Amino acid sequence: MKNQQREHQKVHQKDHQSDQEVAQLWNKNATAWTTMARGGFDIFRNHLNTPAFMDMLPDISGMKGLDIGCGEGYNTRLVAGRGARMTGIDLSETFIEFARDLQSTSGAPIDYLQASATALPFADHDFDFAIATMSMMDIPNTDLAIREAYRVVRPGGFFQFSICHPCFQTLKYEWKADAQGNIDGLVCGDYFQNGAEKILEWTFSSAPDEVKNQFEQFVIPTYFKTLSDWVNTLIATGFVIERLTEPRPDAETMEKYPDLKRAAIVALFLHILCRKPL
Repeated sequence: MKNQQREHQKVHQKDHQSDQEVAQLWNKNATAWTTMARGGFDIFRNHLNTPAFMDMLPDISGMKGLDIGCGEGYNTRLVAGRGARMTGIDLSETFIEFARDLQSTSGAPIDYLQASATALPFADHDFDFAIATMSMMDIPNTDLAIREAYRVVRPGGFFQFSICHPCFQTLKYEWKADAQGNIDGLVCGDYFQNGAEKILEWTFSSAPDEVKNQFEQFVIPTYFKTLSDWVNTLIATGFVIERLTEPRPDAETMEKYPDLKRAAIVALFLHILCRKPL
């Protein structure tokens, strides 16, 4: 996740990437991302973010759900395993190809489509719920994506999503270590730069060098909103917020995966569950 990143290029607050440009970047990332994630090297997803997300997820058995920004389908498959009929969409056709390839052997009831989160190709009220796992902050027009999620979810349905924590993973972001080299704090700043874009370059730090050296770094555009802007956008759209979670690893998990200790110093992620009123 972002604590594993090396950043490059300048901050852009205008002229955001278009859907086509973002899709091109993610298509370039997709093979490396899928190979390493399926190899077990996305430890923040596997051992912190997704377990917390699934713990917060309401009962979805027999429901029809949409995964917005599904990537190679990891979380889509887990949610389908809870008994939901899932559709996954992603801007990257390469990710969709990877998801479909695995779908052919997994047997889970999932449809995958290449589509934009800001122009969902579905009718109003088509789904009982929607999810988005660590994708919303990578969408240039987050407000429109939230409105689209609201549109396709039926009255009484819910939208649950996870993002990098806006209070800590800010434009200015740098870990600090003590005299022994142990990470013990975080410098963050430029918090109030709503709408700013930053291009980030990183890879999964837990992957061995022989795996990482096969691929280039991921290159990802991300977009920054304050916590109040996220919340007020949801409220203005019509959602009612039901629950917030800031995942924190337990001692046993941190002992097994030391990189996760950073998520116990500050909250790296924020999960939000909101509902569309009847």
